[in-house]
Amino acid sequence: MASAPQQSLPLFYNDILPLSSQQHADFKIRPADKAPFLAKQHAVPVTVEEFPLVQRHLPIVFSQGEEPVPLALMGLNEGVNTFFDEDGTLNETNFYVPAYIRRYPYLLARLRPESEELSLCFDPTTDTIGAFEDGQPLFENGEPSQTTKDILQFNEQFEQAGARTAQFMKDLKELDLLIDGEVTIQPEGSAQPFVYRGFMMIDEAKLNEMRGDQLRKIVQNGMLPLIYAHLFSLGLMRDIFGRQVRQGKMPEPQLVQPTA
Repeated sequence: MASAPQQSLPLFYNDILPLSSQQHADFKIRPADKAPFLAKQHAVPVTVEEFPLVQRHLPIVFSQGEEPVPLALMGLNEGVNTFFDEDGTLNETNFYVPAYIRRYPYLLARLRPESEELSLCFDPTTDTIGAFEDGQPLFENGEPSQTTKDILQFNEQFEQAGARTAQFMKDLKELDLLIDGEVTIQPEGSAQPFVYRGFMMIDEAKLNEMRGDQLRKIVQNGMLPLIYAHLFSLGLMRDIFGRQVRQGKMPEPQLVQPTA
């Protein structure tokens, strides 16, 4: 169902360009009420800070591979997003939009592999940034505007949350709590069930059998509430399935293993 992105550029990004006070001195930001890049995206990465909010709206699973990441599911099949329409319009009034989506088209990136310094970059293919007549300026008198400072701060906080999420995933692997996930949904009137695999989840049985010292560790480091947020969120898979049915976005009953 969900595997970590394998492309060299991060998910959603077509290109990355450093934001420059010289090259982009007259650039402005236009507000966007649509996210067309989301129309066919069924899963997005989320950070551990977001688990309490995400689990109210979306199932949280983990990608497969050597370095699994938490993913929020907006659809159960590849190319299906039940919360954003074909043009990228959000179709829900009560919905938490993950920070990974809100970050786009910006991100912090190392301009040189040997450098530890991160620079604020953006995707130049976006239509929300450019030399427009109207909009919020990115620079004023050759200096970053307050808008740019706010964008930088958001991206710095996102990177910090990403580091904490990586540590959480490392701890999960060390505790051997991750297992291959499977969800079987048998709709009324359907001859065959829909089986979803290709993701990972926390083994609740292993969690309940943990040694006392291990349990103390995940209580003390704050992992336990995050683990239960993930487990509680899995019940929403049937809700997402129901949304797909109502929106006419269902494939034939068969194993489908989309990628994130």
